[in-house]
Amino acid sequence: MLESSVSKRAAVLTACLSGLALIGPLASSALAAWQPTKPIEIIVPAGAGGASDQMARMMQAAIQNNKLSPTPIIVTLKGGANGGEGLMDMQASAGDPYKMVISNSAIYTLPLANKLPFDWRKLTPVSILAFDNFVLWVNANAPYNTAQELIEAMKKEPAGAYKLGGTGSKRADHILAAAVERISGVKFSYIPYKSGGEAATQLVGDHIKVNVNNPSENVAVWRAGQVKALCVFDNEPMDYPAKVAGDKSWKDIPTCKSQGIDFQWIMLRGVFLPAGVTPDQVAFYQDMLGKLVETKEFKEYLEKQALKPSDLKGADMVKFLEQDEAVYKDLMTQSGFVAN
Repeated sequence: MLESSVSKRAAVLTACLSGLALIGPLASSALAAWQPTKPIEIIVPAGAGGASDQMARMMQAAIQNNKLSPTPIIVTLKGGANGGEGLMDMQASAGDPYKMVISNSAIYTLPLANKLPFDWRKLTPVSILAFDNFVLWVNANAPYNTAQELIEAMKKEPAGAYKLGGTGSKRADHILAAAVERISGVKFSYIPYKSGGEAATQLVGDHIKVNVNNPSENVAVWRAGQVKALCVFDNEPMDYPAKVAGDKSWKDIPTCKSQGIDFQWIMLRGVFLPAGVTPDQVAFYQDMLGKLVETKEFKEYLEKQALKPSDLKGADMVKFLEQDEAVYKDLMTQSGFVAN
């Protein structure tokens, strides 16, 4: 079940991304008839300084610097209830074309784990701008340099002897850790933290043995030589050859698949409008975001954060969301993370 559902998700993603060359120019070429006449609010369902907040601030600056909107962009943080505050605010804002939300896999995990009365189908999907990679990290002084060596070391210890830190219980990091356990036949003690940055600090201090942070959350301590990257949970290495940590680049990190953990795990960075907006309002935002991804600021941000580029929109975005949600539900059910 685990392999088949994840393989289906990967196939859908590959098919959708391969179609961008056909749908992207058509979607972004038409000028939208609707134009905003007052400030546009980007809702961030997360706390200050996190990956979503950073992305929103970059978007705000790039849109305004490149004059992609006739009105200002305002960023509003609504991270209460693990992001539920921001999602519920969007769901309650039907018909308001002056709000957009940046969200990730929390659009699935929060409703499933906490019975949050939220459904992404009650919003209007606009575009998936990028995907986060996940990397398996260990302390720089750890005696293993590959995922295989880590797993073999774990098998010699009692179950749960190795602490793995992540961002939040029953969220993407925790689900990934549970999947690795099932594939590899090991058992972590999962420690939830408030942020990926806190998990990185705990790994540097050797208070945990492993984490599965995004590149952006561990890049500073990797560059400082305090952690090691064992593998990336994708079907191919990251496409960024510039040296980051000594003589190592993001592209030098091998795939976990090549090291015996055959599992792809990437997380969407998507933009949604409320329900009830008009087609020409959607067209304005798709056109604006289509231009955003071509800006210098956005491309530099992708490389700095080692993100996987995307410009999924329309029916292809909806298709991916439906498949991705099914994978999350399947994995969370297997791990006992779905609230009864």
